[in-house]
Formats: sequence, C-alpha cells, structure tokens
Amino acid sequence: MIKITDIEIPELEIYGALRESAFRDDGSFIADSPKVVNLLLESDVEIISMLATEEYYDEFSELLNIKNIPKKFITTKEEMKKIVGHKIHHNCMMHGIRPKDVELEELGNEVLLLDGITSAENVGSIVRSCAALGVNSLVLANETPHPFNRRALRVAMGHSYMIKTHIHQDIKSTIKTMQIKGYRVYAAEVCEGSTPLSEVQTPDKWVLIMGHEGKGISQDILELVDEVVTIEMQEGIKSFNVGVAASLMMYKFLN
Repeated sequence: MIKITDIEIPELEIYGALRESAFRDDGSFIADSPKVVNLLLESDVEIISMLATEEYYDEFSELLNIKNIPKKFITTKEEMKKIVGHKIHHNCMMHGIRPKDVELEELGNEVLLLDGITSAENVGSIVRSCAALGVNSLVLANETPHPFNRRALRVAMGHSYMIKTHIHQDIKSTIKTMQIKGYRVYAAEVCEGSTPLSEVQTPDKWVLIMGHEGKGISQDILELVDEVVTIEMQEGIKSFNVGVAASLMMYKFLN
C-alpha cells in the first residue's frame, strides 16, 4: 500500500495518458469503476497497479488479498481527478496487461466478426452480449476499438477478458480462410433475397458479420458470404442499433 505524496511519479502517468486509448505496445490498459475492476480481480488478468481510495481498499479487502497486486496506490477522489485529468464518478482504477490476441485456429465454433464498427460503446455492448450468451470469439480489424479499449471495457462491464480476440489483416482473406476451416459465414444486412432471422438454420460452426453503424456491409463482402440474414422489422424502420442487432441474432443462432 503506497500513500501518494507526489502525483507526478512515473507509475501514475498511465492513468492520465490512457483516457480512451485501448492499450500500449506492452498490452497495458486502464480499467475503472468498482464493478469492472472487481470482475477483473477475479480473472487471470495480470495487474500492475491499482489507484483507489482508502474506502475502496477497506470495502473490498478480502477480494484484493487473493490477487497479486504489486502496487496499491492510496488516494482521494479529489487527488484522483488531478491524476487522470478530468472529473470522475468512481473511486478505483486499475493498470493491467490485457490477454494476448489469438490466432484464427484458436477461435471457438461460434464467432462474431466486426466489419468497420467505429464506436467503442458498440464494441463494449457487443462484448457484454457475447459473454452473456456464450459466444467467446471475436474477430476485428486494427481500426475497430479493441474490447480492452477503456470505454469498451467499461460498457462491457469488464467481461472483455472472457472473449478470445483475433485481429485480422484482411477481411476478405479471413472470410475465405474461415470458410475453408468449415465455418458457414453469415452477414447481417437488410437487402433483397436475405433470409429472415426467424427462418435461419445455423450449423455447429458459424461466423456472423456485423457491419459499420452507418454504411453496413459492403456489396463485395456480401458476395463472399454464404448467407445474408435480416431481422424482421416494422414497415418504415430500417435498422437496429448494431449492438442490439448482434444480441438478437446471436441468441437466435444459438437456439
């Protein structure tokens, strides 16, 4: 337990630097709020340090004692605000090392592929639904917010650690490779000739592609997939939020 006397020490710099960034080259990420931090404390995620108030340490001392935490910095909420550089509503933060991304061969039988999604909140929502429904594999590009992006992690309520993440270099070659490996690839899109979600029949191995929040999935990608699936909607309604749509479709695909 380290009482802070100087907020400029190097170990604290990361708490202000990684406001919304995913992580650094060494895998460092920042998590905040008791619900998120406490869930990660129960996982195998490596922890470098914690920054929290004395009240937090007292309330969760039993949980904290079961985890190897090299440094526990004690502060006040007012001092924490100075360290992170903005107003906060919680009393604890964590500096951890995210799990390594996996290769395609390590993914499960049910996979969600995010094509061009830009919102960290949407990624976090999707990850939370994946964890809840038991879809433990996610494929995305470097430009899509990572599940350990600070905002995505917060929206996912810390469940990002439950998901295997693969970062692809080219979506088209990835789709073709997964088809060769026996996956049936579906695209979620509203278009002529698509299968209504209520009628879809899924095999044991499948990939579901969710597209960009505004642009959807491009035609050249749709031409590669095995089947396009659409959620039936009331006339005049064009789409669901991508996080909501992913949850509905994953539930049907699994049942």
